[in-house]
Amino acid sequence: MTKPSAQFPDPIPHLRPVGWRSGLPFWRRAQRSGSQWLQLFTIAAWWAAQGVPPTMASSSQDAEDSGSPEVSNSKAPNSKAPNSRTPNTRAPHYHGHRERLRERFRAVGADALADYELLEMVLFSAVPRGDMKPLAKELLEKFGSFAEVIHAPEARLAEVKGVGDAIITEIRLIAATASRIAKGALKQRTVLSSGTAVIDYCRTAMAFAEKEQFRILFLDKKNQLIADEVQQTGTVDHTPVYPREVVKRALELSATAIILVHNHPSGDPTPSNADVQMTRQIVDIAKPLGIAIHDHIIVGRNGHATLKGMKLI
Repeated sequence: MTKPSAQFPDPIPHLRPVGWRSGLPFWRRAQRSGSQWLQLFTIAAWWAAQGVPPTMASSSQDAEDSGSPEVSNSKAPNSKAPNSRTPNTRAPHYHGHRERLRERFRAVGADALADYELLEMVLFSAVPRGDMKPLAKELLEKFGSFAEVIHAPEARLAEVKGVGDAIITEIRLIAATASRIAKGALKQRTVLSSGTAVIDYCRTAMAFAEKEQFRILFLDKKNQLIADEVQQTGTVDHTPVYPREVVKRALELSATAIILVHNHPSGDPTPSNADVQMTRQIVDIAKPLGIAIHDHIIVGRNGHATLKGMKLI
C-alpha cells in the first residue's frame, strides 16, 4: 500500500476507501483537527455517500491514486479489473426453474417427477412467482404423501405457513378433478366387470377423508351405475347406518343391486364386527324385495377390504 505524503500524515491508512482522494478536502480538514475519531467519521461518511462497503483499498488503487507504477497488471490491455462496487447481479437458483420443470414434464411425463415436483407444478397456478419447492416439501412432510396433501381438509392446509386461499382452492380443484375422472371411468363400463375401477373410485373419493362416510352405489339390472350417493357422514370412527333407509332408497331409484362402501379414517380397512353385522342386516331386508347386495367395500389410506372377498357375506 502506498505511503501517504509527509505533508498530510495518514494515521489510519488501512481504512482508506477506494477513490478516497476525490474527497481530500474533507480528509485534510479531519487530519488538521488531529482527531482520529473525526478522521474515521469522515471515511465512514465517504463510504456512505459512495454506496460502497467498507473494504480495504487495493494496492493497485493506491498506486493509481499516488501515481506509483509499482503494481503491474498481467491481464490483457483491454480487460477490465473487477469493480468492487458492481452489485452481484447473478440470478437466484430458482430463476427459470418453472419452465425447466414444465419442459421435463412434457418430455418424459409425470413418472419422472418426484412427488414434491408434481406438487410444485400444482402450486405454480396459485402463486405466479416465487420458489414453490420449500412449500411443496413442507406439505408432503406434514401430510405424508401427494394424495394426502390433495385430500387434506382446508383447515389443516391453512395451518401451513404460506398456504392461502389461492393455494387451498387449487389443491381442492385437483382433488375434485381426480374424483370426477375416476367417477367418469366408472360410468363408462359395467360395474361388476370392472372391480378395480370401483375400488379406485372409492379410494379416490373417500380413503383420505377425516370422518367416516357411508356411500351406496345403486345399480340397474345390467349392473350399470344409476346413482352414487353418500347416505351418512359420521365421526372419526363411527357412522350411523339404517338398513331400512338403504333399501328404501334402492326402491326409489328402481335399483336391482347395490354396493355398500365406507371408509376407515384410521387407515386400516379391516372390517369390524359392527360392519359385518350391519351388512348382513341389509342383505336380509333387501333379499325378499329382489335387491342384491353385491359387496361391501371398506377403504383406508393403507388399502382396502371387501366383505365378499373375505367371505363374510
